[in-house]
Amino acid sequence: MLNLSKKILVAIDGSPQSDKAAEEAVRLAAASGTRFKSKVHAMLVLPSMRTPSFTDFFPSPPATERPDWEETRKRIFYVVEKAAREADVPLVSEVVYGEAAEEILSFAEEHEMDVIVIGSSGSGRVRRALLGSVSAKVASQARCSVYIVR
Repeated sequence: MLNLSKKILVAIDGSPQSDKAAEEAVRLAAASGTRFKSKVHAMLVLPSMRTPSFTDFFPSPPATERPDWEETRKRIFYVVEKAAREADVPLVSEVVYGEAAEEILSFAEEHEMDVIVIGSSGSGRVRRALLGSVSAKVASQARCSVYIVR
């Protein structure tokens, strides 16, 4: 049987490109209509917490445990939450730690996502040249469709 409702994963990081990707993911979900409700999963991948060394007498707490975390979270998820609310699209927010491309790919496979929506570039040119583009890695390794938003 053809399933017209879709599970859409959108990678966000608070950048303008990820905001555009978030809006596009919600638009895709809303296009399925009210009869076939699609769901959007918005995922923020924070850098892995490094292992403390003997020089770290006072290691900094993870981002999600800092006093300003709730304000930061609201700012990063603002666009996707607003778009989903206005379009009446179900939204699940996810915050994970790790390497962005690996976490996105793992989540998409584990939760059987139908499509991944990702901005074309969220990091700077130097970092992209050294480490490679997250969107390029996701597009080349994903087992589902990938929609790269420019």
